[in-house]
Amino acid sequence: MKNRIWELDAARGLALLGMILIHFMYDLVDLFGVFSWQEPEWCAFIKNNCGFVFLVISGVSATLGSRSLKRGILVFLCGLLCTAVTAGMYLLGVADEGIIIYFGALHCLGVCMVLWHWLRRLPEWGMVLLGAILTAAGLVLEQVYLDVSWMLIPFGFCPDWFGSSDFFPLLPNLGFFLLGAALGRRLYREKKTRLPRISPQCPPIWLLCAMGRHSLWIYLLHQPVLAGITMVINWMVS
Repeated sequence: MKNRIWELDAARGLALLGMILIHFMYDLVDLFGVFSWQEPEWCAFIKNNCGFVFLVISGVSATLGSRSLKRGILVFLCGLLCTAVTAGMYLLGVADEGIIIYFGALHCLGVCMVLWHWLRRLPEWGMVLLGAILTAAGLVLEQVYLDVSWMLIPFGFCPDWFGSSDFFPLLPNLGFFLLGAALGRRLYREKKTRLPRISPQCPPIWLLCAMGRHSLWIYLLHQPVLAGITMVINWMVS
């Protein structure tokens, strides 16, 4: 995609910024215990319910590119790397078992991009219908715990023992992705920005766009960087 749509990059960058702040607080409070903090309800709501923004933006962006299969495989492999790292942290005794990422944001985004290779053939109304069904099914599954095989965890079926620091099941998130794709088809038929009068060279917008363009690298590297900063802070205050 030669002419990038700046508002999508900026929206992705803003979502990344929020994620980084949430992960930084997790490192300070839960992972290293630098200080205790009673999380306010509004913060818990944002943390637990706004991850769908990444899927919607990814769905919109998928309608503008042509390499969803190749990129999806790459993103999924990066998700497996996150699984290996977090499993290693548990095996080394750095964190408890809840740190392990079984099926996180990158796993989910990667699978959605791969599936888009075939789902892109759906008409717009079909994307909306299927997206709504998958989203509703996932929201129902979030309320129950079932004694099922661990192999069903990626679909949103969570056994009683399950816990993870990053969990993005296909239900409802594939639904969010498809709703985003339908939105992309409607808003960006001409593959041009919807906000041509706003300059993306404004420093705050430029920074968010830069983050959005390099979102995969930021996602992979931000947590080790944050962990290093947290360790330094913990050493200074102890």
